[in-house]
Amino acid sequence: MLLVFSSMFFKINLRYNSFVINRIAFAFQNYSLKMTLLKALLKITNSKILQYICSMLFSSILGQDYIKNHLLKSALTGRIPHAQLFVGPEGSGTLAMAIAYAQFVLCLNQDQENTGGNENCNLKFQSLTHPDLHFVYPNVTNEDVKTKPKSADFIADWREFVLNNPYASLFDWYKHLGVQNKQGEIRVEDAQDILKSLALKSFEGGYKIMIVWMADKMNIAASNKLLKLLEEPPEKTLFLLITENEEDIIQTIRSRCQVLNFSALPEAVIKKELIEKYFLDDASASKVAHQAQGNYNKALHIVKNDTTDFPFEKWFVAWVRAAFSAKKNASAIQDLILWSEEIASLGREGQKQFLNYCIEMFRQALLQNYETKKLVYLEPSAENFSIQKFSPFVNGNNINAIFNELSDAIYHIERNGNAKIILTDLSIKLTRLIHKN
Repeated sequence: MLLVFSSMFFKINLRYNSFVINRIAFAFQNYSLKMTLLKALLKITNSKILQYICSMLFSSILGQDYIKNHLLKSALTGRIPHAQLFVGPEGSGTLAMAIAYAQFVLCLNQDQENTGGNENCNLKFQSLTHPDLHFVYPNVTNEDVKTKPKSADFIADWREFVLNNPYASLFDWYKHLGVQNKQGEIRVEDAQDILKSLALKSFEGGYKIMIVWMADKMNIAASNKLLKLLEEPPEKTLFLLITENEEDIIQTIRSRCQVLNFSALPEAVIKKELIEKYFLDDASASKVAHQAQGNYNKALHIVKNDTTDFPFEKWFVAWVRAAFSAKKNASAIQDLILWSEEIASLGREGQKQFLNYCIEMFRQALLQNYETKKLVYLEPSAENFSIQKFSPFVNGNNINAIFNELSDAIYHIERNGNAKIILTDLSIKLTRLIHKN
């Protein structure tokens, strides 16, 4: 009764706020002012109760209708593969789908939705505390866990993180944990925990479900232990592995899983959700959905304007300007060295994220240069810098070399190379490549 009342109250409250935001925002023609106003409203309406009520329904998962129907059919007919691999890009809903599917299976829900089954079971999913639902995810040491970290050490952080945004990225998770110059992974300690958890009888007599988020982050020792369990799984055990990079999972594990491929979300789906849930007007929602490129998590970051922790655009513009001027001005080399030191201070995950951003900026410039303007979605706000002005310097003669150098830098950073040396070397090479026509 309390949950029903709370749901009605917050729905009314949201409808009222929707009216208010639309009336006030109508007075603002400036897009950034609208976004600032929306961000303030979201803080007011960001109710945990509302999240708990709505977050795990199949109907709340964006798009992916074919996969939803496939999973529901497998559960309703009792033909559930013991190991499934969800493969999809960031923001496509792989984790949200896995949790909704686990709830449907464990709570014996009906009618193609997470209702109508075991009510107490469904309540436990609202806080992700069901005893037969287990999670494994990348983690690192910190001040509280100094050696041999495992997922169970961070379960409270994990629940808060997922309930806040089940579409969030691995980089968001690392930021949530406060990772600095470390790289998360799934270690053998997690694999041992998996063995212990699944060796016990299920709490409610049904399935035991293990969700392994970012399974490509398993090290070799953890992969080998999990492989043995996949080959001889305990009765009524379901493994749901999630990844954005299928090729990074060892072949022997992939071959034992049923693979489900998630696609990037259509712009229309993201636009509709932004209008209904975040009260954007049609034009603003269209703009954000286009910039998100099928990534709902990216759309949320744009709407909430919470990307200022890492000013990637500012760093990129400073980098290419220094690299361009270094050919005629030797003193610009010092600017590139200082730039390398600044980026090296981010920590390895931040460095990799920034270099991936650079790859996308160069790709956008190439598309602009080749007159495929409909595919260009980035709109830099830096003074006197635009994709149109930058695009003549990115062409078929240098794009492959630029991409290879950026990819090599990411590769070496992942393997704990000296970031300052890697980034300085990359910068000097860019001074040559950016002038290659």
